[in-house]
Amino acid sequence: MSPVVRYLMIDCVGHPHSLALFWSEALGRPIQGAAEGCFIDLHEGESGLSLFFQKSSAPQQTKGRLHLHLNPVEGTLAGEVERLARLGATVVSSHARGSDLGWVVLADPEGNEFCVDSSDAEVSAFQDRYLSEG
Repeated sequence: MSPVVRYLMIDCVGHPHSLALFWSEALGRPIQGAAEGCFIDLHEGESGLSLFFQKSSAPQQTKGRLHLHLNPVEGTLAGEVERLARLGATVVSSHARGSDLGWVVLADPEGNEFCVDSSDAEVSAFQDRYLSEG
């Protein structure tokens, strides 16, 4: 039988609970405790993938090769980026996908990069316009 991915581990130079608090607010998911750190279940009512925050003694020296990619369901990309910035994220770069869609690379308070894509609502509106013009 194949293994199952249970946790995406996130090392923290600062206090793991502080970074978990950022991600809890960003994802709208509660923080749960564990003897080794704290975690956030990404899917309600399932024993699926969780983000696990653990103390690390060394700061990240190079860009990580694995990152989260968030897709807001409602609202706009700009609105989601603004909300995340109020929580403590910083904008790293912005990328256009045509004239109407795109994504933004942000960093959490520990410097871990993640992306936010155009919302489902924006993609749907773009597709509706595209189909009506075609």
